[in-house]
Amino acid sequence: MRLKTFARCAALLNLSLLCLASNQFLQAQNSPVKLTIHADRPVSAVSPTLYGLMTEEINYSYDGGLYAEMVRNRTFRGDWSGVNFWYLVEGGNSAAKMEADKATGPSSALTASLRLDVQKADAQNQAGVLNTGWWGMAVKASTEYKGSFYAKASGSDMGPITVSLVSDDTGKALATATIASLTGDWKQYSFTLKTAAAQASASNHLAITVAHPGTLWLQLVSLFPPTYRNRTNGFRSDLMEKLAAMHPTFLRFPGGNYLEGDHIKERFNWKETIGPLVDRPTHRSPWNYQSSDGMGLLEFLGWCEDLNMNPLLAVYAGYSLQQEHVNPGPDLEPYVQDALDEIEYVTGSADTKWGAERAKDGHPQPFKLTYVEIGNEDQFDHSGSYEARYAQFYKAIKAKYPDLQLIATTPINNMRPDVQDDHYYVRATKNFQDANHYDKADRNGPKIFVGEWATREGAPTPNMGAALGDAAWMTGLERNSDLIVMASYAPLLTNVNPGGLQWDTDLIGYNAEKSYGSPSFYAQAMFGSHLGDHTLASTADGAGAKFFYSITAGAAKKKLYLKLVNAASTPQAVDIDLEGAKLASTAKLISLAAKDTQATNSIDRPEFLKPVDSSVTVTGGQLRRTMPQFAIEVIEFDQQ
Repeated sequence: MRLKTFARCAALLNLSLLCLASNQFLQAQNSPVKLTIHADRPVSAVSPTLYGLMTEEINYSYDGGLYAEMVRNRTFRGDWSGVNFWYLVEGGNSAAKMEADKATGPSSALTASLRLDVQKADAQNQAGVLNTGWWGMAVKASTEYKGSFYAKASGSDMGPITVSLVSDDTGKALATATIASLTGDWKQYSFTLKTAAAQASASNHLAITVAHPGTLWLQLVSLFPPTYRNRTNGFRSDLMEKLAAMHPTFLRFPGGNYLEGDHIKERFNWKETIGPLVDRPTHRSPWNYQSSDGMGLLEFLGWCEDLNMNPLLAVYAGYSLQQEHVNPGPDLEPYVQDALDEIEYVTGSADTKWGAERAKDGHPQPFKLTYVEIGNEDQFDHSGSYEARYAQFYKAIKAKYPDLQLIATTPINNMRPDVQDDHYYVRATKNFQDANHYDKADRNGPKIFVGEWATREGAPTPNMGAALGDAAWMTGLERNSDLIVMASYAPLLTNVNPGGLQWDTDLIGYNAEKSYGSPSFYAQAMFGSHLGDHTLASTADGAGAKFFYSITAGAAKKKLYLKLVNAASTPQAVDIDLEGAKLASTAKLISLAAKDTQATNSIDRPEFLKPVDSSVTVTGGQLRRTMPQFAIEVIEFDQQ
C-alpha cells in the first residue's frame, strides 16, 4: 500500500510539474513582442516597382482564362478522333458530315479549315457544327456577345447561316443571329448575339447551322463577351478586376517557359503574334496545348495599359527547354536582331520600321520600356553558353538603347548585369526560415528581380499556410527593397476544371463562369495596396520564429504601413510604440486569419477566407494588438 501511495504521489507531482512547464511555455508563447518603430528615422528607399505580375501560358491562363475568347480551338486543330471540341449537329432528319480540310484556308498563316458537307437540311431540320467552349460557355441575361468567322461556300448559296448560343440543359437558343448569305471566296462575317432573360450559367455551347444542302468551309470562329474596358480582342473583366486589386506596377511577359518553348521553333515568335488574328499561325505551348496567340505582343502591352503597369519585356535568347540552344556568334545574330526589332515595335516612333507596324496594328503611340530580360532560367542550359549569349545581347541592345536596364536570368561571371533574376518555389517552413535572405546581401552587386516565387502549399490554389509563408517572405522583400527592384508571384492563374492544371500552386482560380482569389492572393493585395516609399528604423524584442513584420512610410500620403505576420498556432500580443510621429487616434486594420493552415478558398467557396477591415485605437503613438493565430495584418496609420 505504501508503495502504491508513493507511486501515486510521484505521478501527481510529475503531472503538476508538466502542467507548470506547459503553462510557462504558453506564457512564453503569448508574451508580447515589443515592436519599436522610429518614424523619424528613414532607412532606405522602397522600390516604386516592387510588386508586379509574372505571366505565361500555363494552366490555360490565356486561352480559357484571361483572354476572353469563348470558342475553344477556333482554328480547328484535330487529332485521331476528329476536330477537337467541335461536334456535328444534325437536327431532325438532316444529314451532314464534317472533317478537317488541310488544303483550304483563308490566309498563309491559317492554311486549313473545317469542311462541312450537308446532304440534307431545311429550315426546320438544320445541320451544322457546335463548339463546347472552355469547359462550357458562360452566358448572362441581357448581354451582348460579339462574334465572327471566316467562311466560304461551294456550289449553291447556303445562306442564311444561323449562329446561336444554346443551353446544354434545355437545347433552347438563348440568343440567335443570322448571316444572310456566303460567297465562294474566303470572307470574314461578324455577328452579335444578345440574350434576353436567362439564368447565368456556363452550361451552354455555340452552334452554327444551315438550312440548305451544300459544302461550307469555316475558319477562325470567335465569340467574345463584354471585355474589361471594352477592349477589342480583350480580357475577362472578373480576372482583370482581381489583378487590379493587387496594384501591380509591372508585367513580366510573355513568360517563363512559354518564352522558350520546348524547341526553338516553338519559342514565342513575337512577329507571328501581331497584326490580324487571321495572320497568326498559333503555336504549341511547352505545357502541352496549342496557344491561339490571341494574346500577342500588342495584347500584352494593352494589358499593361489597362492596369497602368510598366512592361517588363522578356526576349528569346537562344535556349529552348529540350536542351536546344543557338551558339553565340554569327548563329545567334538573327535572334539578337529579332530582339532589337521587338524593342523597336514597343518603343519606336511611328516613323521607324517596327514602330510603323505597331501603328498599323492600331497603337500609334510608343510604349515606355525600362527593363528587358534576356532569356529565362538559363541555368538549365547544359551547354553553358548563357554568359556568351547574354553578353552578345547586352552589347547590341545597349548600343542602340543605352538607357534600358538588362536582366540576366542567372548569375554570370564575365560581366555585371544591371539586374539579376532570382526564382524561389518553396514550402512555408522554408520561407519562415529564409525571410531574411537578402538582409546581408551584397549591395555592390546587381540589383535583384525576384521574377518567380511562391509558397507551394495547396492545390490548385494556395491555402492559408502558403499565404503565411508568402507574407513572411514579402516582409523580407520590403525590408530589402533598396536591392530588390521588382518581385512577382508565379504562376498567376489557373483554370480549375479537370485537365486545366499543369502546375500548382496558383494565385487565382476560375472556370468559364466565375473566379476566386486564394488566401495568397489576398496577402498579395494587402501588401501591394499598402506600401510606402521608404523603410523605417525599428526593433522587435521577444519575437518568435514565426513572427514577421515590415514597416514602410509614404511621405506624400503621410501614411505609415505596418505589416504583421503571426504564423504560429497561438495568438500573439504585440506592443507597438511609434516614436517620432504625430498620429491620428485611430488606425485602419486589415486582417486575414484562419483557424488552420489548410483552410482555403475554392470555386464553390470563393470568400471563405478574406480580409476584414476594422480600426484600432492609438494613444500617444502606442497601441497593443493581440493577433489571432495564423494571421496576416496591415495597420495603416495617418500622420498628422
